[in-house]
Amino acid sequence: MENIFEVKDLNTYFGDSHILKGVNLSVPKNEVTSVIGPSGTGKSVFLRTLNRMNDVISTFRKEGDILLDGQEIYDPKIDAVDLRKRVGMVFQKPNPFPKSIFENVAYGMRVHGDNNKKRLQEKVESSLKGAALWNEVKDKIDESAMSLSGGQQQRLCIARTIAVEPEVILMDEPCSALDPISTTKIEDLIHQLKNDFTIVIVTHNMQQATRVSKYTAFFLEGKVVEKGLTDKIFIEPEDKRTEDYITGRFG
Repeated sequence: MENIFEVKDLNTYFGDSHILKGVNLSVPKNEVTSVIGPSGTGKSVFLRTLNRMNDVISTFRKEGDILLDGQEIYDPKIDAVDLRKRVGMVFQKPNPFPKSIFENVAYGMRVHGDNNKKRLQEKVESSLKGAALWNEVKDKIDESAMSLSGGQQQRLCIARTIAVEPEVILMDEPCSALDPISTTKIEDLIHQLKNDFTIVIVTHNMQQATRVSKYTAFFLEGKVVEKGLTDKIFIEPEDKRTEDYITGRFG
């Protein structure tokens, strides 16, 4: 098993607040890893350290190592914009730009300097197909992305993410704002995407974690309580706190 991320002794702070505490976690390549745990326990902060989204907060600092393909991502030589091309992110609420469907997907390519019309058209089409959205939007590609339903908007955001060909896709509760049918479509999509990408998904939905992920990490109060194969963690967890959380005794 090849790991794409290696997180070692990670501590994070916002000012005086110590959020993540000695986190050690490996993320296997081309698999789906779920991050579960109660609210306020550092799951989203962890996700945002993997593509340096926390850098925009002036009080943020971190200790420990985060290696992507063996390279420390907080090394001063690493360009954060380039890193976020390699490690894309899909947020809790769909966040399409107030542009056409086409321009939403093409956005990342344009940012990185690719304005070749033929390449853009090919990549937009392949990305929308990759996000299982092409058949629904191919006849209105120049219409506003804001006209799409919530579930379609989230799949558009996934298409926008995969258009720049990242190695990893981070998903921060990507279905929490969606109806059950849209959620099923996103989960089906995750199963397809793992053939080409590594996925780390934060979810509050225990059933979702069991449906989409091969590996799970349970976070509590900023620490990783338990990590391993999803089936094992949900069927025979080693830590009583894990069992209490997944059976709904708290959280």
